[in-house]
Amino acid sequence: QADFWYHVFVCALYFLPVLGAILADAVLGKYPVILSLSVVYCLGHLALALEHTRLGLALGLALIALGAGGIKPCVSANVGDQFGPANQHLLPRVFGWFYFSINAGSFISTLLIPWLLEHRGPDLAFGLPGVLMLVATVTFWLGRKQYAHLPPGGREFLREACSPEGRKALGNLLTLVPCIAMFWALWQQNFSSWVNQAKEMDRHWLGVEWLPAQIQTINPILILVFIPVFTYWVYPTVSKVFLLTPLRRISLGLFVAAGAFLIVAAIQARIDAGFKPNIVWQLLAFVVLTVSEIMVSITHLEFSYTQAPKRLKSLVMALYLGAVSLGNLFTAGVNFVILNDDGSSKLNGVQYFLFFAGAMLVTAVAFIFVAWRYRGQTYIQDAQA
Repeated sequence: QADFWYHVFVCALYFLPVLGAILADAVLGKYPVILSLSVVYCLGHLALALEHTRLGLALGLALIALGAGGIKPCVSANVGDQFGPANQHLLPRVFGWFYFSINAGSFISTLLIPWLLEHRGPDLAFGLPGVLMLVATVTFWLGRKQYAHLPPGGREFLREACSPEGRKALGNLLTLVPCIAMFWALWQQNFSSWVNQAKEMDRHWLGVEWLPAQIQTINPILILVFIPVFTYWVYPTVSKVFLLTPLRRISLGLFVAAGAFLIVAAIQARIDAGFKPNIVWQLLAFVVLTVSEIMVSITHLEFSYTQAPKRLKSLVMALYLGAVSLGNLFTAGVNFVILNDDGSSKLNGVQYFLFFAGAMLVTAVAFIFVAWRYRGQTYIQDAQA
């Protein structure tokens, strides 16, 4: 049930960007939406820190979903808006470093928050991120004169969205979403089913017995290492032999994601057989999963921005995030369907992980044909105000 509700929350978190994107592109502009909804985000953490009942949990998570979900498409689009024709060649690198900064924060939080919750309680565990988010919001406000502020499109937003060119661009990007969604259906489980698996493993590593929820800290660490490695060495080197277009990167990454779940399936098979495998084996699965994330998530983020018409940038970023929502909806649906009345599961142990690995392999093969038929156009902002 915890897995089910977790994926429902993440589904809402990544569906609400649609509302934030429309507000940003059509009504208010990106900067005001980011600033105002950041305050809502802070209030969500305040509710979690002060009210420890189910009501406080529901209210806090709802505010966080609204605040974080609303700003997600606007932040990434606002990053891209700072680049025009003269420096558009830097976009792949800047989106890589943008992703790097996200995971630097993720690394700290996944290591620190479970420990604070275990030893200091929910007041500090949920209150501290809220305070830090408030500091970030104030910092963002202080730098308001340094950003390029593109005005909202108003009626032009609707006109561009409904034009043949806009409909074609949105339609092209929508064809990618179901396949990317399956990637997120797998990736997001490092916060749920992988944590449950870690509880049954020997978590002694580097002289420390790690908490199950802390194991996922390895993902942001690997992201921080792999982003410069892939950006400056792997991609340029491979492209000398085989041109790695964005869609080819994504295609390869989908197959790699299936490999990560085959590893956790093998781990689960050992657990089901009565052994206590060491957590190092799950760390190997995290290495493979992180490689797939580099190839799929970052590439899809940058590709979505460049393929979006100029007045629809935030809206298309919402489509990128919508894939995360759809993937979590799929995982939540699977966990709901396989749940028996007595709390047991119809997909026991290794069968659960093999099901998702098989679904990912089928999706990866289907994506080859989707990418082959894709016909898009690149749009870069040509003026900053």
